[in-house]
Amino acid sequence: MNRSEKAAIIERLKEKAEGASIAVVTDFKGLPVEEMTVLRSDLRNADGEYHVVKNTLARIAVTGGDHEVLADTFKENTGIALGFEDPVAVAKAVVDFAKKSKHLVVKHASLEGKLLTEAQLGELAKLPGKQQLLGMALGTMNAVPTNFVGLFANILRNFLYALNAIRDQKEAA
Repeated sequence: MNRSEKAAIIERLKEKAEGASIAVVTDFKGLPVEEMTVLRSDLRNADGEYHVVKNTLARIAVTGGDHEVLADTFKENTGIALGFEDPVAVAKAVVDFAKKSKHLVVKHASLEGKLLTEAQLGELAKLPGKQQLLGMALGTMNAVPTNFVGLFANILRNFLYALNAIRDQKEAA
């Protein structure tokens, strides 16, 4: 690989890393191509990407950016998963795949510039995703007016029962 190709790879990876909210460094030693394809597909569904680059190029690409804390973690066979929209979805995809695969090992991660260990990434993966949180918030916001309408309807219903009882008493008298 000549100098201009290396520079292009560094620039492309740097651009993607700067746009990513999470970066997960993995060891993929012995991972078959078929499994790598499945991992990339899972990450694509979670709005993420998986890149395999030389360690020195990756180190240069993350230096000076949000994920600079990962610069010293690029050793041996290193792949980097980048997530753009929902960091929890990418964490779940990588952690779930690592549980199923014998070859993929999660080393470290960077969430908006903070270094995470494998255990911390596992805890992040247990959290509900962005879509689930939005659904929960919408359900809570929808419950308030629904409960208010139900409460108001009960008050009116009780008032009508009282009026009907008074009418029945006057008719009986």
